[in-house]
Amino acid sequence: MIATPAQHVAEELSVEFRQSIVSACPELSGRERFKAHLGKVGSGVETSQGLSREESAEALNLILTAQASPAQIGAFLIAHRIRRPEPQELTGMLDTYRALGPQLKSAIGQKRPVCFGMPFDGRTRTAPIYPLTALVLLSTGQPIVLQGGRRMPVKYGVTAEELFKALGLELKGLTLDQVEAGFNNNGLALIYQPDHFPLAESLISYRDEIGKRPPLASLELLWTAHQGEHLLVSGFVHPPTENRAWKALELAGEKSLITVKGLEGSTDLPISRACVMSWVQAGQPERLVLHPRDHGCFDQDIEWNNIEQWSKQALEALNNRGPLSQPLRWNAGTYLWLSGQADNLADGIHQADACLKSGAAKTKLDQLIIWRSNVG
Repeated sequence: MIATPAQHVAEELSVEFRQSIVSACPELSGRERFKAHLGKVGSGVETSQGLSREESAEALNLILTAQASPAQIGAFLIAHRIRRPEPQELTGMLDTYRALGPQLKSAIGQKRPVCFGMPFDGRTRTAPIYPLTALVLLSTGQPIVLQGGRRMPVKYGVTAEELFKALGLELKGLTLDQVEAGFNNNGLALIYQPDHFPLAESLISYRDEIGKRPPLASLELLWTAHQGEHLLVSGFVHPPTENRAWKALELAGEKSLITVKGLEGSTDLPISRACVMSWVQAGQPERLVLHPRDHGCFDQDIEWNNIEQWSKQALEALNNRGPLSQPLRWNAGTYLWLSGQADNLADGIHQADACLKSGAAKTKLDQLIIWRSNVG
């Protein structure tokens, strides 16, 4: 019998990880083992229980490797959404993503990257700023890791891959080795789920069929493929989500974390209101409330219309013009400060101004386009 890709991946798991997720009854089939996990989370408001970290890791492993049945998977995803995953459950899911998913490493001596965690189902209401913010940071030598996929349920919003393509930079169709080589040489990596994590991509149909964001959507905000030291920036919408993220990532061993109440759950900072975020260091969150008005950046957030209009506005912003230039100045300046590139927020905004006026961010885009054309 020919082994499936999922079986190949499962066979490559470390001995330690496999031992940690095998249940006390290894003779049982995957479906029987999964039934116990489903019984815990799907028993109702009064009797449902949270899974342990190890149980949650095994449950997601059984889902991704297709050892659970489609009926079990759908039931688990909707039951888990209704009950909401607990921090240790999210950490267990992270364990499985780290074991089964792609792994990206920095070159020796490379500066720690900023890893942005945003909803994989994209944006539909506000114009994205993060591709432009990434280019400004890259032009100062700050590496960036992004991840996402194609348009997916339930939002079907515009994706990172589409936005960079609209700027002339094609980031899909690369092997993981090519992504890592480009990251080490140019500082930018996009982990594209269809290319680099087909096991997770296989679950997209469930998102469509249940019509709701499953717990995997929370996981995607917390996971990064990057191995080693980095700054993880995670978007959130509701305060309870932020609290779970702090606890889950502390259990997972993340050392440097920023959570952001951004536009549509992304890491893009609004300019129409105060920016609420937390800087978590050594397990202790420090609440930050940043006011764009204090730095001459206050205005209405730019609405999303279509990819053609965004492309025009984005290229204008890289040349320090147009409606996206103000939110770009605010976002890039803030992240230059938070990533350690600037001494304070005012200095970060000053550096962003200088970068945009000099055309450095547009030059970096041109360099990346040339690199991609040479990769083939």
